[in-house]
Amino acid sequence: MHGTPHVVGDVMTRTVVTVGRGTVFKEIVRLMRDRRISAVPVVEAGGRVVGVVSEADLLPKEEFRDSDPDRYTQLRRLADLAKAGAVTAEELMTSPALTVGSGETLAQAARTMARARVKRLPVVDAGGVLEGVVSRADLLKVFLRTDEEIAEEVRREVVAYLFPSPDSAVRVDVRDGVVRLGGRVRDTSLVPVAARLVRAVEGVVSVDFDLTPPGTSAQSQEAASPR
Repeated sequence: MHGTPHVVGDVMTRTVVTVGRGTVFKEIVRLMRDRRISAVPVVEAGGRVVGVVSEADLLPKEEFRDSDPDRYTQLRRLADLAKAGAVTAEELMTSPALTVGSGETLAQAARTMARARVKRLPVVDAGGVLEGVVSRADLLKVFLRTDEEIAEEVRREVVAYLFPSPDSAVRVDVRDGVVRLGGRVRDTSLVPVAARLVRAVEGVVSVDFDLTPPGTSAQSQEAASPR
């Protein structure tokens, strides 16, 4: 099987706004505003990523601008207080940077973003050199695939692989990303495998099955469907 998954390099943005270690606070804010981005990679000579400055790194300066934190806050939020007094990217950045490789799957990148609660990730090569940036919006591009594209991939990569004719007769219908497989299959033990493989096809929103052995009565079809 070779249709999916696609990888980060297929959807990432290759033109990236970056800053150096010495870029000052106000310039970083201007860049984020003008380019409508929420974070910028910090790179050094050769393009190697050494950190990332995000909106979260900038906010402590405003949060603590006119406050005098108590002793408990000082101890609990040492890092934020340090960033409140920061002037340059080197002082502000989160380091080491959380990155992904261009060969990682979109699912892997999505899990990394979700766990770290970030909106963008620098994409780097094996040496840590910046290749691009991938955002949440980039990862969602797979859901723009047409129903016809999804149906063709399901037929080619799942149905033909697990349920080849003439032993089986499976229909594939896709509407708004929802895949429905119906028909007769000789080996119903493969239906859970088909469910997993279809859900792995990029752009699939949900999967519905009505696959039963030849001669199965209509009353028993519901039990064979892994919803």
